[in-house]
Order: sequence, then C-alpha cells, then structure tokens
Amino acid sequence: MFEDRSSYRRLHRKKGLVSFEITVKETNLNIQADQDLTREAVTAALKFRGYIETHIRSCPEFSSSFAPLPVPDLIPGIVLDMYRAAIASRTGPMAAVAGAVAEHVGKSLLTISREIVVENGGDVFIRSDSDTIFTIYAGESPLSMKAGILVKKRKKPFGLCTSSGTLGHSKSFGKADAVTVLASSCALADAVATALGNRVKTPSDIAKAVDTGKQIPGIEGLVIIKGEHMGLWGDLNLVPLDKT
Repeated sequence: MFEDRSSYRRLHRKKGLVSFEITVKETNLNIQADQDLTREAVTAALKFRGYIETHIRSCPEFSSSFAPLPVPDLIPGIVLDMYRAAIASRTGPMAAVAGAVAEHVGKSLLTISREIVVENGGDVFIRSDSDTIFTIYAGESPLSMKAGILVKKRKKPFGLCTSSGTLGHSKSFGKADAVTVLASSCALADAVATALGNRVKTPSDIAKAVDTGKQIPGIEGLVIIKGEHMGLWGDLNLVPLDKT
C-alpha cells in the first residue's frame, strides 16, 4: 500500500537485525532477522504461495469472493488461516493473503532466527525481544507519519496490518486513509483492516468502525485515520516519532 516502500521500510529497521528484501512473483517482502536468510525466505515464500495458488486452481472463487466461504477439508494451514480470517471479518479470503504470507514466512524463519520482522505491503509479522514503534503512512492525511504506534515487547509473535481506501492497489470499498489492526494472527489483522476500511467513508464512520472491530475475537488494538480525524483503541499507544 506504500508508494515509496524504501523510505517507509527504513523507518522500521530494528537495531541488531539484518535487513534484506525478496521478491517472489507478485510478493515483495522486507525481512529483518538475526542474519541474512534470503535463500530460506525465498524457499518459504515459494512454498506458501504455491499452497495458495494450488487451492485457487481447485476453488477459483477463493480468489474472487468478497464474502466468507465454507471451509473445505484437508487444506494447508495458510489457506485455512485465510478462510478463518474471512469468516471472522466477513470478507473474502484474499483479504487476508498479504498478512497470511508474511506470517507463515516469518514463522518458518523463526526456526533459525530468534527475532523476525516480515513486512508485506504494510502488513507486518513480528517476533521481537524489544518494544516496537511502527509508523503509519496515511497518504494525504495531516496525521500521516506524524506519530508512531508503540507495541510493547511480547513473548509471542503478532501481526500489525494496515489497509487504506485512498492508497495502493488493493480493493477497498471505503475511503479511510489508514486502518491499522493489532492481533496475534497476522492473517486476521489483515482481513479485519480491510473490513473496517470498507466501513469508513467519512470521519463520522470512525467510531462505529472501532466499535465493530473491538468486538471481533482476537483483535487487540485499532487505529483508524480519515483526514485529520483518528480513532484509537486497545493494547497500543501513540508516541512522537524521533525526527533525528
């Protein structure tokens, strides 16, 4: 969702980790780990994309539906996560694809790196030994890049995903400048960010969208930005950005 990913990604580099990028077909990931794991990351991305592509060939509506679908038997974990995220958020399964890929690639790398950050177009899977500050890019909003979201150190990995109705190429039926969602499941956070973004067309929609989001099991925090207006809820805090 970011027009200039390189500058955005520089803001999220964590001290002590090695940053590298991979591109596999349409998937472009920025990854931070204890060491350069480019080869392992490419292998993982090919594997998990392959699961999704194979499922789409047998179930084409998986890639086109804007509503949840019945969950089939005997499907790979990444595909199951997308079905479940769609049901929870009342979206189509592909609303969770970026977050799901980030999460499954990240989890595969956690077997060889204690800390991992995987960013996939604004959807971030992270396992870190320190607090993390994320910057929201919200396009033309005066709030864009003005403050950071502080997520305290956690024992388990989590996802922080951002959707926009005014930026990027992803399908959105809303006009939110940014909807950011915190959850333990990156696939769920991605799908819910899309779903809530669909609800926000004017600033008056922010409060209702926040109320909807906080009722979804597994959602732990929300930030919604439309123009100069913001809604904030949950286990995160706004902090001033370091301008140095």
